[in-house]
Amino acid sequence: MIKTVFVIVITALFVGCGGQTIISGPIPTHDDFTINSDLVNETRVINVWTPPNYEEGNHSLPVLYMADGGIKEDFPHIANTLSELIAKKSIPPIILVGIENTERGRDLTGFSEVEEDAEYCPLTDGAKNFRAFITDELFSEIEERYRVTAEKGLIGESLSGLFVMETFFLTPEAFDFYIAMDPSLWWNNHYLERNASNLLVTFPNKKTRLWFAGSGAEDISKHTNNLAKTLETESPNQLTWKYSDEPNEKHNTIFRATKEKALTWVLNAR
Repeated sequence: MIKTVFVIVITALFVGCGGQTIISGPIPTHDDFTINSDLVNETRVINVWTPPNYEEGNHSLPVLYMADGGIKEDFPHIANTLSELIAKKSIPPIILVGIENTERGRDLTGFSEVEEDAEYCPLTDGAKNFRAFITDELFSEIEERYRVTAEKGLIGESLSGLFVMETFFLTPEAFDFYIAMDPSLWWNNHYLERNASNLLVTFPNKKTRLWFAGSGAEDISKHTNNLAKTLETESPNQLTWKYSDEPNEKHNTIFRATKEKALTWVLNAR
């Protein structure tokens, strides 16, 4: 494990499949290591931020996982936000685990029957393997390296938000809480939104929290709004959820605009 300390500010711009724009912020002190994955058949870079005083204590903490978790992606600004919120005692301490991208479009999308979707990302259900990498390989690696509780969360925006929502609907037992900003629910002819009612029927008997938001982007907001309407009438009792309608935000501003209230709500809504 390498403890990395940076005091510079990176302003690199990353544009990925799904139209996501990421501008990183000051890079916090963090660990990084690589893991050789059999499930995605490649070596992946993992960045881990632990809150202040973690190394001096003996307490275990919950873990927040995120794709788009590279140093030039969303890891710095989410880690810095967690640090600020913890310092203000707005949220309890938590560990952040960021997974750096290799082939973003492959990893974050499920299968699609819509040929036009191939203009943006592969239609191969790479999300299935990527999800298995997280749950079957990365979970155990983090448990060996850090003092963690059984509580886990998943956060993402845009295409990564789609991955969050697909995980929530298809394998809801994998995490205890989910955060998705402007998820690309248009994927595969908005399959998840269209089939939400049927997918919720088999929701496990486990307390789960979901927070999601939609910006003013019409191709996304119409689906997040429809999903919120479905949850209003068909949400299972064991699910605590909140939808944040953000018509004044753009697709490339909503993550930073809503991250504090998302984290504050989901980490206190127990």
